[in-house]
Amino acid sequence: MTEKEIYRILVINPGSTSTKVSVYENETSLFEESIFHDAPTLLRYPHVNLQVPFRYQVILEMLREHGFEPADMDVFVGRGGSAYSQHSGVTRIDERLYQDTVDAVGGSEHPAKLGVMLAWEFAKEFGKEAYTLNPTNTEEFCDYARVTGIKGLYRFSHSHVLNQKAIAEYHSKKNGRRYEDCNYIVAHIDGGITVSAHDHGRMTDGNMGADGEGPFSPTRIGSVPIPQLLDYIEEHSVEDVRLMCTRAGGFVSLFGTADSDAIHHMVEEGDPGAVLAWNAMIYQISKLIGEMSTVLCGKVDGILLTGGLIRFEDIIKGIEERCGWIAPISVYPGEMEQDALALAALKALRKQTSVQTYPGRPVWNGFPELDNRD
Repeated sequence: MTEKEIYRILVINPGSTSTKVSVYENETSLFEESIFHDAPTLLRYPHVNLQVPFRYQVILEMLREHGFEPADMDVFVGRGGSAYSQHSGVTRIDERLYQDTVDAVGGSEHPAKLGVMLAWEFAKEFGKEAYTLNPTNTEEFCDYARVTGIKGLYRFSHSHVLNQKAIAEYHSKKNGRRYEDCNYIVAHIDGGITVSAHDHGRMTDGNMGADGEGPFSPTRIGSVPIPQLLDYIEEHSVEDVRLMCTRAGGFVSLFGTADSDAIHHMVEEGDPGAVLAWNAMIYQISKLIGEMSTVLCGKVDGILLTGGLIRFEDIIKGIEERCGWIAPISVYPGEMEQDALALAALKALRKQTSVQTYPGRPVWNGFPELDNRD
């Protein structure tokens, strides 16, 4: 261990419908709290970057309610995304990573980006280090997953990489195995929904959930037929659709709220529209799990379900009915992002792991054999 033996770590984890904050003292969580933000609150901010002062104040209030100040912290660690694609692992947040995150040069405006932005703001103000781990745009896709039928347009990893990898590693360890020796399908089901194939420790394919691709969710539109979407844009705007891909689609569009508890209560009351939409979401999640099983050639060691919506038993049951034949299903409600972020920062402070410098360019950037054809 380094000269200092006790480290305090502030973990900042903004999601599409919540702000989650934890304080750790070394490996021990001193407190964890999550505040739900319904869509009407966040949609007051035309751009996700404009949420920074609001979320900063939310974090300050949570800290002070538990008797802490930002100055008490040794390091700030935040969930990340929206900059150029990065390799998996711990990355130091610097001015370049902060600015590229603000500018969303990676092409995605996922609220996870606010974790990097807020961690940097705190670190700069209080003269401490800031880190991030496995951002939403961690790039491990196989080449076949990247190619589309439009020249120069490719699919990228925009997913719940942080939690998916944390869950896969935990599940492997729990069963006496190594993540790098296993094949999993991991489904993160919450305000946004991502389902990914993990092939021997690499997330090689999955839906671009932060861009609306895949199942619709409480806040996202899901995959939509392109001609119909173009017709929709003719009567609305490109910006309307961009917003619906990340914050104003799914249940927000259908019911005016991202509050899944409220929607599920409607389901329990027999509201026909809520029943239809809820079961369609489960159907679409199951369909994508089946798709990921083909990526792994049917060699699946387990299907791991995680995320906030796994608190609803009917979602688990619906997926089990359609996908239980593929592989054993294991359920991990909530997420393990707080632990993953805190322990990564602790290892970095103790110099027990390598810390990457943000490269300021994509770690993968196209196929010359396709891009350079006349």
